[in-house]
Amino acid sequence: MNRLPLLLLLAASPLLPACSGGEKPRAAEFVPPAPAETDFGTLRVRYTALPTLSLSEAIAKQYGVPRDAGTALVVIALRTTASGEEAGIDGEVTVSARDLSGARQSVSLRQIDAGGYMDHIGTVRVSPHNSYRFEATVTVDGRTEKVEFQRNF
Repeated sequence: MNRLPLLLLLAASPLLPACSGGEKPRAAEFVPPAPAETDFGTLRVRYTALPTLSLSEAIAKQYGVPRDAGTALVVIALRTTASGEEAGIDGEVTVSARDLSGARQSVSLRQIDAGGYMDHIGTVRVSPHNSYRFEATVTVDGRTEKVEFQRNF
């Protein structure tokens, strides 16, 4: 019987604790994606999607969304930069989400007051370890623009 693999394993075993640097295991922490934005002339569209479990209880209650492992919050914010400063602007927004298998969901949106701005929010069902591509269509003053973004959950 060849004892070389066993001897190598025994020789390397004292080195295994050095891999962690002596740190105790920690729970994984959610790192929110950076909000994204796209400018179409003076129209700025901000967009993001994040797990509702990452919301505080107070924010989830304020937005009227469940804190649930299988739910993501989609936020679309419309702004104008015509005056050089950002201001809210009214418009229509539709959003759909598609997962890696190609299954498509339409996201039902509603407007909320977000500190003087009216943002469009909705929820979408998500599954762990899946990636979703979102497509938002925005219509402002008769002009229609599209943005696409992807999030991994």
